[in-house]
Amino acid sequence: MAPSQRDFYEILGVKKTATHDEIRKAYRKLARKNHPDANPNDPAAEDRFKEISTAYEVLSDTEKRKQYDQGPTNVFGRQGFDPRGFQGGQGFGDFADLFGNLFGGGGAGRQRQPQSQKGRDLSVAVNLSFEDALKGVTTKISVPKSVQCHMCGGSGAAPGTRPITCPECKGRGVTSQNQGFFALSQPCHRCGGDGTVVEKPCPTCAGRGVTEALKKYTVPLPAGVKDGTKIRLKGKGEPGVRGGPPGDLYVITRVEESGGFHRRGSDFVID
Repeated sequence: MAPSQRDFYEILGVKKTATHDEIRKAYRKLARKNHPDANPNDPAAEDRFKEISTAYEVLSDTEKRKQYDQGPTNVFGRQGFDPRGFQGGQGFGDFADLFGNLFGGGGAGRQRQPQSQKGRDLSVAVNLSFEDALKGVTTKISVPKSVQCHMCGGSGAAPGTRPITCPECKGRGVTSQNQGFFALSQPCHRCGGDGTVVEKPCPTCAGRGVTEALKKYTVPLPAGVKDGTKIRLKGKGEPGVRGGPPGDLYVITRVEESGGFHRRGSDFVID
């Protein structure tokens, strides 16, 4: 690869007197913005990223930077730049760790643990008369929601079986495609990023791990609740994903107007 025709300081947007920290901050900002994974529809992103990475590789190394300031050929030679030559110090071998921090993943060889997700929150409205809201009441509600499949315990696999490690990504959840001196990672198309696949789906939930049910709850509503009051029932929402906690259920009061009274803050007023 031939060296860039542009000045490396110009590429990173820093002055020639920039400190190591200033160079690193500029690089991280530009790398995050121009990484091919962050620009899947921009074919020029890869070239920009390579140019930025090359500039950082040289300017972040004290000796290489000193040689570059004396003239680019002191670093690249007359045959151009060979990224395979940078393997020590802060060479490209360290970029996988750097981009693990930038993009939330690990190096190309690391196994990515599928992240758990909290379940979706639900809400249901309860209609109250003015008198019931005034004195407080206990009410019963019915909520249609997803619940963990009782047959497979939420795994999605048929009884007697279990999900297996994805043979496509070897459990990493991502697949990588080498692009010169770095690799582009994307969610595995076989497992969708989970790292596991279900070979024999549960017949009850068809492999989803959840089924639909109508759950009933008894909710005490305190005296003096206002129209639009939200009462939270922790953990009564949709089940979590990949071992995540369940969401919450919010009961929202809808209070009818009174023929004589109207509300003014915490007070009741009658004309």
